[in-house]
Amino acid sequence: MDYQSRIKRFQSLIGEKADVAFIPISADLQYLAGVPRDIPNFGATLHPGAWAEGAWLSPKHDPILVLPRMSAEFGGLNRMEGVEVRVFGDWDDPYQVVKGIFDSFGATSKARIAIGERALAETVAAIHRITPEAHFINATDILRELRVVKGEDEIDIMRKAGEITEAAFADVLKQLKHGMTENDALSEVDYQIRKHGGLGPSFTTSFYNSGPNTPLLFGAREKTWPRPMIAPMSLLFDFGAVYNGYCYDYGRTVYFGEPNAEQQKVYDLVMASQRAGIAALKAGQATTTQVDAVARKVIEDAGMGETFRHRLGHGIGMDVHEPPFLTKGDETPLREGMLFTIEPSITQFNSFSARVEDVVVARPNGGEPLTTGYQSLIVIE
Repeated sequence: MDYQSRIKRFQSLIGEKADVAFIPISADLQYLAGVPRDIPNFGATLHPGAWAEGAWLSPKHDPILVLPRMSAEFGGLNRMEGVEVRVFGDWDDPYQVVKGIFDSFGATSKARIAIGERALAETVAAIHRITPEAHFINATDILRELRVVKGEDEIDIMRKAGEITEAAFADVLKQLKHGMTENDALSEVDYQIRKHGGLGPSFTTSFYNSGPNTPLLFGAREKTWPRPMIAPMSLLFDFGAVYNGYCYDYGRTVYFGEPNAEQQKVYDLVMASQRAGIAALKAGQATTTQVDAVARKVIEDAGMGETFRHRLGHGIGMDVHEPPFLTKGDETPLREGMLFTIEPSITQFNSFSARVEDVVVARPNGGEPLTTGYQSLIVIE
């Protein structure tokens, strides 16, 4: 990745808007300067001076990566190349470190500060100490102008992330058995992602299972994960691998038992909806709202519109969910190189459900899916 070029482009974008920019450790910073993120924890891991952790730069000054000792040493970020690194110890005052940077940038008490949207409230309060009359703007909104359209090098990385994800899925299928718990299968998914070369899951691996004896329960993992998977039941996968900082998002439907005609119809409707959405993803010819409407109409025309409970998809890249969104009310014109999930579903609380999901590139003649396997309903007999 040409990070120096990205930094220069970002500096040109903020030139008329801000005197100083702060980008915390985040997808924004990994995109901008290649600073990697760690696998997240459920609970916060606090350490002294965490509010200052990230890159500080201006339209005329290259990034200075400020790091607490813990991140620099145990996180390995002191090995970063191509960016100036300043490390302070647990006993040092991060306020003085940042104030020194502001002084070197020539920032006044009325400085305009572009701050990444993942920054801490504590960071904003500290900046106010340095620049009491500061005016804040959203640095992520500015950087998003660069991130929203992916280059072919980024698309190649996402394609590899898709290959890892689909290879993991193939090996998970070999382990599926009647009576195993949802937790057994979830654990297998996460293991196979790493086995095939992914850093780990790009988000919490999720199932949306349903059937006459398996009610669909949203957001109740501690209740659903111990459940045995017994026919008749549909198993809806939602997972993805992280590769080289990019996040994949993938979905397929597996059926435990022998699906009847009605269940096959539900699955076929979802697949037809996805095909319509992929075909409509025409750069320069459609908006995000129009793509959603085309795919949604397939399910609505079959009288099942109320079971398609969410937007058609979302932008994706270094974050799992990125703007723009394939939904009513988002009128973003499609541009070539935008990446979206196309993920229609039919979810029924006490009957058969189905979903499919692939990452798709917007192209002039329609979408290019990065994963294409397992188009037919998979049955575990």
